[in-house]
Amino acid sequence: MSRPNILYIHSHDTGRYVQPYGYPVPTPHIQRLAEQGVVFRQNFCAMPSCSSSRAALLTGMMPHNNGMLGLAHRGWALHDYKTHIVHTLRKAGYRSTLCGVQHVARDASVIGYDEILQPASGKAEEVSGAAAEFLRGRPPRPFFLSVGFNETHRVFREPGSAEDPRWCRPPDPLPDTPETRRDMAAFKASARALDAGMGAVFNALDAAGLAENTLVICTTDHGLAFPYMKCNLTDHGTGVMLILRGPGGFEGGRVCDAMVTHLDLFPTVCDLLEIERPAWLQGSSLLPLVRGDAEEIHDAIFTEVTYHAAYEPMRAVRTKRWKYLRRFDGRATGVMPNCDDSPSKDAWLAAGWRERPVAAEQLYDLVFDPKEACNLAGDAAHAEVLAELSGRLDRWMRETADPLLRGRVPAPPGAKVNPADGLSPNEPVVPAS
Repeated sequence: MSRPNILYIHSHDTGRYVQPYGYPVPTPHIQRLAEQGVVFRQNFCAMPSCSSSRAALLTGMMPHNNGMLGLAHRGWALHDYKTHIVHTLRKAGYRSTLCGVQHVARDASVIGYDEILQPASGKAEEVSGAAAEFLRGRPPRPFFLSVGFNETHRVFREPGSAEDPRWCRPPDPLPDTPETRRDMAAFKASARALDAGMGAVFNALDAAGLAENTLVICTTDHGLAFPYMKCNLTDHGTGVMLILRGPGGFEGGRVCDAMVTHLDLFPTVCDLLEIERPAWLQGSSLLPLVRGDAEEIHDAIFTEVTYHAAYEPMRAVRTKRWKYLRRFDGRATGVMPNCDDSPSKDAWLAAGWRERPVAAEQLYDLVFDPKEACNLAGDAAHAEVLAELSGRLDRWMRETADPLLRGRVPAPPGAKVNPADGLSPNEPVVPAS
């Protein structure tokens, strides 16, 4: 069989809130993909911010190594766009096509795709239509096709009859109120549109006779755009769906519970294609997991935040049992501009969220406290665990030359940054000098 095509299909701000992960969010097309492929239940993004997460997946490097420490449309960029996966794939004979949202460059033309389709918007119905037309056109093979949807980014769609707020439950960090239920109903309406768009692409792949020899990589950038989720290093923010279907063992409706990360996708593709891995890759191949040669490929996952709308430097290490998180900005309270405006945010603000203290060090027992609500960093009974994970984080930062080791990380000249003491990402920004 010839080298497989690759369909990288991705959403915005969806976390794991889709049907295959057990949430009451009907996504039948994504569910069908899961039943045919492999679902990674414990997959994590590298940084729960839009551009940084995508850049990490597509370069195989942490954001503080690839340069994407903030949002592309606000002034950040990769140190070298030649590290993007399309350039490695081109050497292996692949033609690359971009359709829809990409968010790793202000100008998509600098990335290096061979072809950029131009749907009218990033909405699911328009992106999926353009992608389906591409697939029906008998594209040259092998191809790498990136299909990016704006859904489920805010502003959400209006709930329909299938999303009656009376029967909705808000995400785990939030109280169950009429406001948060309606907010979640609107998310579910956007998820319905996302699923329909993905389904149209999957159906086109089937109709074109391409499904059997196409590796489908279905994922999202980070957690939902609700408080304590997106732009947070809790599992609510970094835990993301990852479903793979296609050659190499990605089949059978199986579930993998090993901890994995978006950084693992680039080396997986290299190993599947039997091509040399670029020297900069920091992840591990998923193939030993799906082929039964290993039960785990990581004993720890590292995640980070530096900039989103505002500066909020954080680093974390997660093992199967523990999460250790450290903040580096010296602030005693959270950074409100890094949470998108929403009815759920308004509910927290009304209850005093802006003044609520935030600990510089946080330690969570993920067995007894999977929602990460009880900080054990000050508990003497857990001092040994705290010291071990703190030291492990320090070593990782040194090994990866994390710029935070040198102090405050400056924004690029001209970058747009919200003051950390602000309230909304939509308030006036401060251009970096």
